[in-house]
Amino acid sequence: MNVENGAAQPAKIRVLVVDDHPIMRVGIAAIIEATPDMTTVAQAGSGEEAIELFEKHLPDITLMDLRLPGISGVDAIRMLMSKHPNAKFVVLTTYEGDEDIHQALAAGARSYIVKGMPHEALVSALRRVQAGGRFLPQPVSRALHSRIPNSDLSIREREVLELIVRGRSNKEIASDLGITESTVKCHVSVILMRLNVSDRTQAVVTALQRGLVHI
Repeated sequence: MNVENGAAQPAKIRVLVVDDHPIMRVGIAAIIEATPDMTTVAQAGSGEEAIELFEKHLPDITLMDLRLPGISGVDAIRMLMSKHPNAKFVVLTTYEGDEDIHQALAAGARSYIVKGMPHEALVSALRRVQAGGRFLPQPVSRALHSRIPNSDLSIREREVLELIVRGRSNKEIASDLGITESTVKCHVSVILMRLNVSDRTQAVVTALQRGLVHI
């Protein structure tokens, strides 16, 4: 509690802002500082810097972008949650795919906001998460609920899918990953089945739409 003019004031929500674009960070910080019950304790431009500044400031909430140089936002959340299981994270990102949302929430995020939503959604998310709740706007909830059941891919299948998206042939994928071409064909078959598509072209489109692969 802060004391101002003899009256006890509620402590402000302390927020760490993580985004790789300086202008975006400044804009987000300005929104937070303009909100009476919030303050920005630090700003980070990478996953590594986010981890360093989190340990230094121990914010109430970390506002995390997913697309970061070096350590991704999801990996940074996982790493921090492993050491600080009570840490609170709100994701603010351009990624709208159901797989992005699923991975962020599975890592420990309690809210997922897409850039371009009204700033009121961000403020509401921070307050809800600080109070111990979760906040998923309707478009995010719809995307998450559209996720195909049992569509998780293994690490190897994700590697194969990423190379498919990059236009590599089965022979090239086999060479890149050090496996046989027949093994690649098996992985491709499983990928098509799990993504509920019939060919590689549809797999590429689905992978990009859902956030399974980013280019």
